Amino acid sequence: MLAPEDCIIGKGADCEIRLSGWRVSKEHARLFKTPSGVLLEDLGAFGGITVNGKRVEIQHGPLRPNDVIGIGPYKLTVREPAATATGRFPEPAVQAAHPASRSDTARHRNEQAGKAIRESREAALKAQAQAQARAPVLHDAVAPLEGAVPLQPNYPMTVAPDNGHKALEFEWRKRIHAMLLETMDLRRQDVSRMSDERLRHETEALIRSLLSKRDEEIPATIDRHLLCRQVLNEAVGLGPLEELLSDESVTEIMVNRHDEIFVERSGRLTRHPLTFTGDMAVMGVIERIVTPLGRRIDESSPMVDARLKDGSRVNAIIPPLALKGPTLTIRKFSKRKLTSSDLVRFGSLNEPMAEFLHVCVDQRKNVIVSGGTGSGKTTLLNILSNFIPRSERVITVEDAAELQLAHEHLISLEARPNNVEGKGGVSIRDLVRNTLRMRPDRIVVGECRGAEALDMLQAMNTGHEGSLTTLHANTPRDALARLETMILMAGMELPLSAIREQIASAVDIIVQQTRFSCGTRMVTHIVEITGIESGTIQIQELFRFVHRGHHPETGRLQGYFTGCDMVPSFYEELLAANHPLDIGIFNPTHPQPADTGARMASH
Repeated sequence: MLAPEDCIIGKGADCEIRLSGWRVSKEHARLFKTPSGVLLEDLGAFGGITVNGKRVEIQHGPLRPNDVIGIGPYKLTVREPAATATGRFPEPAVQAAHPASRSDTARHRNEQAGKAIRESREAALKAQAQAQARAPVLHDAVAPLEGAVPLQPNYPMTVAPDNGHKALEFEWRKRIHAMLLETMDLRRQDVSRMSDERLRHETEALIRSLLSKRDEEIPATIDRHLLCRQVLNEAVGLGPLEELLSDESVTEIMVNRHDEIFVERSGRLTRHPLTFTGDMAVMGVIERIVTPLGRRIDESSPMVDARLKDGSRVNAIIPPLALKGPTLTIRKFSKRKLTSSDLVRFGSLNEPMAEFLHVCVDQRKNVIVSGGTGSGKTTLLNILSNFIPRSERVITVEDAAELQLAHEHLISLEARPNNVEGKGGVSIRDLVRNTLRMRPDRIVVGECRGAEALDMLQAMNTGHEGSLTTLHANTPRDALARLETMILMAGMELPLSAIREQIASAVDIIVQQTRFSCGTRMVTHIVEITGIESGTIQIQELFRFVHRGHHPETGRLQGYFTGCDMVPSFYEELLAANHPLDIGIFNPTHPQPADTGARMASH
């Protein structure tokens, strides 16, 4: 039978090549076409697959005529179809046979493998030369954005179709990586007892040895040093993510599947050209991240939140929940600690707003940072936390430790998920309760998203002024409504009037952070809670960002920051105590018509 360019072999109803029998999995193997030929991939079936009697670890290819694929009790023979009318031969066809053929000798298998590698190299180089000869010369063309790759659905290699070199490099990276895993398995080394430096050094030496043994087989166009580094990163590092983590312009990394990586730069998403060699490589990266933190991920616990050594936030979710394969999302944090002056320079707020927030934290006002996902709440919370005087005892509570405070008297607490038996978990609410027994001057909660909001309000109302936290909401008024909802989640059955009185008494300032469609992040509102009247919490706006749309040509956000001509109530007490304060910062701003407003901020 003629196999399509991308097909699944198994006993499932949707498989293009269907085989029956208990030794055949629902989706046993995959055949797919690449620029250098047809590859065979093991989909993790219990019985595995063989080619010419040799077990396939991850992938094998390109397949050649008369190769015998063993799946359960079946033998599938690769045949060369007759030439078409154009004189070209289509891809090899697969012919199924019931178990009857004997395995080849080891010598014959080695000869076949060597011949396949040589033919693969020659075919790829020939295809590359033909593509370059046919490529037209384009004049006055606009170069595409560096690192951006156009989306190509169902393209199995996620390699630009006119780049045979990338396909060849990808194929050899997979092949050397498979050889490395086989060699390390044969040596039976206990890598768990090795330090990271020693493991990386020994693995690199092993890769260089494998490359030197196959130097004649590897095409001369492939950079050996680059190939070694890529295989090393995938084996003991984070694979293609290593260079993205070191790139300071990248703020977020999203692995949708092993061959589909997106990155965020300056608030914009682009496709990254590099890929993982397979789902197992992505799983290896996830395990290398979560294992040192005492976390686990498997089919019984397919979701995990973790962090990298530099504090970057990591979320991973794997099959059966993730249908396309293991998924990884990394929210990077700047290696350099940002300050309020950086936010002013980015255009995220202006100097009067930064000065006011400094006064709020210094004078022990309870502040909530509100905003949507990815709006920069944690970054702003970290900057506000560093306004806390160095002499005070600070305790931080987070799901995954992200805050980077420079205080000497600092205690960082991190929640813990349940173990395999569903026990042993420690929630943020438990930690917030425990901080009250630790004599804190300030409590900083990374994010309130549940019943811990009630305990946070209790702490703010019982002598722990100056506490800071964040929550998800799109406006300051929505933040109050969400706070009420989270308190109701505590199950205390408190009347709504009592909840609102608690909020009005505990919270002083709400800072609204917004992420616009163009990628700009900025503080759009700073409001003060002034009390409660007729059962409604009263707020007054102190600062706001006036949005004037986007520039029609550049797409830049246009607008300006302004005071709202309202002085906060606690300023009267501070002025009476002879604190040097400038109430002129609350005066309204009257920009000129030519004012283009805020610049892009993507911290």
